[in-house]
Amino acid sequence: MSDLRSTERFSDRVADYVRYRPDYPVALVDWLRREHGVDASWDVADVGAGTGISAKLFLDAGHRVTAVEPNAPMRAASEQWLGENPNFRAVDGRADATTLPDASVALIVVAQAFHWFDEVATRREFARILRPGGLAAIVWNTRHLGGTPFLEGYESLLQCYGTDYTSVAERYADEPRMRAWFGNGFRGTASFDHGQQLDFDALKGRLMSSSYAPAPGHPKHAPMLAALRTLFDATAVDGRIDFTYDTRAYVGHLS
Repeated sequence: MSDLRSTERFSDRVADYVRYRPDYPVALVDWLRREHGVDASWDVADVGAGTGISAKLFLDAGHRVTAVEPNAPMRAASEQWLGENPNFRAVDGRADATTLPDASVALIVVAQAFHWFDEVATRREFARILRPGGLAAIVWNTRHLGGTPFLEGYESLLQCYGTDYTSVAERYADEPRMRAWFGNGFRGTASFDHGQQLDFDALKGRLMSSSYAPAPGHPKHAPMLAALRTLFDATAVDGRIDFTYDTRAYVGHLS
């Protein structure tokens, strides 16, 4: 595991993160409303909110959203992007110390960040800030690792050039682990197809938004981009590749 603190890993990648990271499907919000009784009146705490990608999904659905994010450049990016929306605010906080009042939110959302958290301390904090009957939704876009020549080649590229890829990438909890974390409050899981169509510049930006991609000046940076160009040229159709995901959500109460 890298010794770079998880709250600082993305500080030099904010621009690529904003432009090239995938969003989350509207079907996720539809499922929370249909199956779990969530509606637009529920205040949302988006914990580990990053640049605001997941916050925007819930803002667009009419929720008031507090983005909790310890990384100052990412938090500033979310404020620049979403700050004109009166239903949005961003605070400097962590999963285990959100700074939010007791019983102040109805829905906690964690999109893509849960694997950086101290699970025991986070559960205690989430139980503190949730209102009675409130829910937590833990969400991941899980990149497909194979199934097409591009996806298989991209995974091989990361294995070859990623600085600490094997220790930090795709370390997302499975259903048994999430059931254990929620305990008796676990209420369900769902999966949604999602994806991006990327030209080469967007693919390069998507790669460079990952904390394990060697940055300019690193000896692996230039060879990695050369390998990415070769892979793209060999697998693109009409100048684009399909970068596909399963969006997986786990939902439950905490007490």
